Amino acid sequence: MTLADLNTLLTARQSCRAFRSDPVPRGDIEQILTSAAQVPSWCNAQPWQVVVTSGAETDAFRSALRAEAKTGQAQPDLPFPTGYSGVYQDRRRACGWALYEAVGVEKGDRAGSARQMMENFNLFGAPHCAILSSPAELGPYGAMDCGGFVTAFTLAAQALGIATIPQAAVAAYGPFLHRYFNIPDDRLILCAISFGYPNVDHPANQFRTERATLDEFVSWREAPAE
Repeated sequence: MTLADLNTLLTARQSCRAFRSDPVPRGDIEQILTSAAQVPSWCNAQPWQVVVTSGAETDAFRSALRAEAKTGQAQPDLPFPTGYSGVYQDRRRACGWALYEAVGVEKGDRAGSARQMMENFNLFGAPHCAILSSPAELGPYGAMDCGGFVTAFTLAAQALGIATIPQAAVAAYGPFLHRYFNIPDDRLILCAISFGYPNVDHPANQFRTERATLDEFVSWREAPAE
């Protein structure tokens, strides 16, 4: 694989917000998981554990998750950001409004934005969902290692023509997920990854986010030329 090949995967990947219902073959899912597990981790701890749903199990989970989300009793295992400021808020808003514009939600349409938000708990119609957890005792470093797993998962899926969307919104309902999937309390539920084949014609998949340039996030420290 060349750097150009990797860049092609990186730029082609997007957070899919509308999926087709047809399932991904089990062999392809196993390939994605096997590839994702090759990422580096602190002391080679490989802290990730993954629950993967398919078929009727995904539909049952989707239904239970929607019902839980309607209670509004969010309680994530991993603390959510305390706020977004400056350029981070600008990027967050730009992404949100691009999505709303794509699906026809106008500014001030609170009902429309709420409906779109609830699509998170519909898993955007995906036929599969992966729930990712890490040992609580590893704290932020276990979560950081799992971030690498998420990235590799999405790229391996993209290489097979399979779309993904990592979802923090699903992980907001930590106690529910622990109960539903019998995930031990000594593990932190970090995120979900909904995945399947993309509905390429859906309006929610018709926009792309921008990426910062090097001068926006790199500070060079170099010795002066002699």
